[in-house]
Amino acid sequence: MQGFSVVEVKEDVIRRNDDTADRLRARLASKKVFFVNLMASPGSGKTTLLLALLPRLAKKYRIGVLEADIDGAVDAKTIADRLGLQTLQIHTGGACHLTAQMVEDALESFDTDNLDLIILENIGNLVCPAEFDTGANMNLVLLSVPEGDDKPLKYPLMFEVANMVAVTKLDTLEVFDFDFDAFKKGVKKRNKDAEIFKVCALTGEGIDAIESALDAKICASIKG
Repeated sequence: MQGFSVVEVKEDVIRRNDDTADRLRARLASKKVFFVNLMASPGSGKTTLLLALLPRLAKKYRIGVLEADIDGAVDAKTIADRLGLQTLQIHTGGACHLTAQMVEDALESFDTDNLDLIILENIGNLVCPAEFDTGANMNLVLLSVPEGDDKPLKYPLMFEVANMVAVTKLDTLEVFDFDFDAFKKGVKKRNKDAEIFKVCALTGEGIDAIESALDAKICASIKG
């Protein structure tokens, strides 16, 4: 009877990804570049928030934007055309997440010596992106009002890895039933340290607060 062995493929993949992420984070830190990984479901308002937020941050920081999608370049074109920022589209070839290696390879096309801030708009997904460290300094997770307040209970890892959480599309509260207290309780159950914000990119509500919080983190990192 032949013997057999068990190969823990996922553990090995995650471990190698984490090693790459740590290397990337250290390289960007040496260049005084702050890296934000933005994660959320499709249609939660990621690009719309960036359109409201980045012009403010661009007054203080040199910004590069990475847009990740399975296919297409709609969001990258929108950011580049409307904001004039250095923008790069990443296609994952069917994968539902980005790895640190994908990010590292993509950044070879960026002049990181002349950047202060990199924003990655990750694949629209509340599951897979949370499993892979991208080498970012922080994770910003969005959840829109129409998605419901129960998502921290259903997709725990996404909120466990979040440093900041923003509830978007506040202008739809009259249409959808969203309990902020229940949502906050769900987030804090997964991650007591996560900062929680309420924003509406279309009206500008809450943009000052999230800009100020991001600015403080960026400034402390690149000037510290």
